[in-house]
Amino acid sequence: MMQIALSFITRATLLLIIAASISPTCQGSKTTPSVATHSGYLTFFLDNDLFAGTDENYTNGARISYVTAGAPVIEIPFIQKNLERFSGNDQGSSLLQRIWGFEDPSAAQYSYGFALTQLMFTPENKISPVAPPKERPYAGWTGIGFSLHCHDNRALNTVEISIGVVGPHAQAQATQDFIHNLRNIDKFRGWDSQIPNELTVNLHFEQKRRWTDLRKINLPFNLEIDGFHETGYAIGNQITEAHVGFLMRVGWNLPIEFSDARITPTAHTQKLFSGESYNKKNWSFYMLAGTRLTGVLHDITIDGPVFRNFDTGVTREPWVGEVYAGFGVRYVGWEFNFVQTFRSKQFESQRKNQSFGSIAIRKRF
Repeated sequence: MMQIALSFITRATLLLIIAASISPTCQGSKTTPSVATHSGYLTFFLDNDLFAGTDENYTNGARISYVTAGAPVIEIPFIQKNLERFSGNDQGSSLLQRIWGFEDPSAAQYSYGFALTQLMFTPENKISPVAPPKERPYAGWTGIGFSLHCHDNRALNTVEISIGVVGPHAQAQATQDFIHNLRNIDKFRGWDSQIPNELTVNLHFEQKRRWTDLRKINLPFNLEIDGFHETGYAIGNQITEAHVGFLMRVGWNLPIEFSDARITPTAHTQKLFSGESYNKKNWSFYMLAGTRLTGVLHDITIDGPVFRNFDTGVTREPWVGEVYAGFGVRYVGWEFNFVQTFRSKQFESQRKNQSFGSIAIRKRF
């Protein structure tokens, strides 16, 4: 199992490095220059309910992402270049420009990214060889994402297409067994009942809009404060949903690049807004807190596959709320975040709300 896991990690890292190095020329609408002085951000994300002392429901998530610091449109790879029409810039429809709300769509700056993600879900009962009734079905999802990011001084728009697979081909059981072997704890016995294989294709949209007036507040001890609200939605057979939320940070020397530590389909570390081009000091320390409300129309890990007949035995909750809080530290090009999330029930027969912890380790290149 260790060889399998090491092989998976090695191939994932090589895949992201190779993908990041491929920039086929595409004829763009303009050649906005990049103002970045470095090449991008590599981030490892990890969600796990071990931080809450449990081993159930959403039990583990891992993600590796790479985002360029900036790129002219003409240098953006083919897949991400075709997402430009959804980004809210001046090449998209007037409707999208109104929805995404750039003050000057023609002045938007660009970056693009790649990500590899695995998500894992299990019931509470790990002993039963069959799916325990009214508990979360066994499920795993693994996929790769291709993203385009556009931002100005007040807004960041992200469009990402993800292609993945749910079911045994996602290798969630192999990952969990490997971790449980390392920790010398009992394995879950019901993985043979997991949601069957299905290819998934999803399109994700996200906007973060800055609260610019917060930066004008004078706090004691040289503290800084900023924040943003976010809206987004996803369409596809993995998940179809819409969400709103907000996040605030308070601390010293708040970094201009950021992502909270939790895994989401659009989780990337990047420069959020175009107002600042570099961090003024080599270090940062800050606290953060936020909340999100999601309306869910379909979740393949609860509802089951779209194109196959499979009864999961549970009914999805249409609304899911969560609050989270944590901290971050940065020194030069390295950054670490920890966040604890408290999430409401995701299906009707779920016995209680869930909590899990998240870490993110970032390196700026």
